[in-house]
Amino acid sequence: MVIGAHPDDCEVKIGGFLFKCCQHGHRVVMISMTTGNTGHYEMGGGALARRRRDEFAAAAAVMGAESLVLNVPNNGLDMSLMQRYRLIELIREYRADIVISHRTNDYHPDHRYTGMLVRDTSTAVNNPNVCPVTDRLERNPLYLYLADTFKDPVPFRPDLIFSIDDVVEQKTEMYHCHESQMYEWLPWEDGVLDEVPETEAERKKWVWERRKFRDADLADNSRKELAAKYGADKGKAVKFAEALQFSEYGSSYLRDKTDALFPF
Repeated sequence: MVIGAHPDDCEVKIGGFLFKCCQHGHRVVMISMTTGNTGHYEMGGGALARRRRDEFAAAAAVMGAESLVLNVPNNGLDMSLMQRYRLIELIREYRADIVISHRTNDYHPDHRYTGMLVRDTSTAVNNPNVCPVTDRLERNPLYLYLADTFKDPVPFRPDLIFSIDDVVEQKTEMYHCHESQMYEWLPWEDGVLDEVPETEAERKKWVWERRKFRDADLADNSRKELAAKYGADKGKAVKFAEALQFSEYGSSYLRDKTDALFPF
């Protein structure tokens, strides 16, 4: 289960990894805590929320995953018990073994609160007296953090790292599904809306060229970890990577089994 703040966070952060998980036979569920209903310069409200829900579902379909958007307004997430209980119920309903979300030091309040809410479920998903209508988990999931570039109070640590050089096409397709963001909202924010190409093929090439820096920078900044995983020569040759960090919260029973779970 990957829990992002907005309807494109999961794919942007670890879309290549999730695609490989699905190909390997894992069940992958992506959840967006908010509807994304403010992420545009012209559209808004219900029309944009429905559009972004459909984009999220289309990106999930690229990898063979499931998607769910919770009915919380963009920029409207808070640290309420209601939100924590909803996540506890979802983690139980999907019988999640691994839960992945944002770290709690992030520029966006929706990201921060998502990370904090997910972290706080770790004390209760196996407690039968919390949210007692849903069956408790027998043991807590393994909790993992998505990569980011924030340094304060501590920088992200790439405990699990994966080359995505072989699934760049699939990750590009996921970006392409988020038309409202990749070809409208983000180019408008960056002042390059007039540079967006017209044809589908040109758009896919353009969006990858604009977005690939995240995965390229992560690879360049994690050469030691890539070499440890793939060997010196192969690790040096990796162009694009995604990574996860172990959380101190939740269970550690799967921590030593990640090589078997993710042999890719």
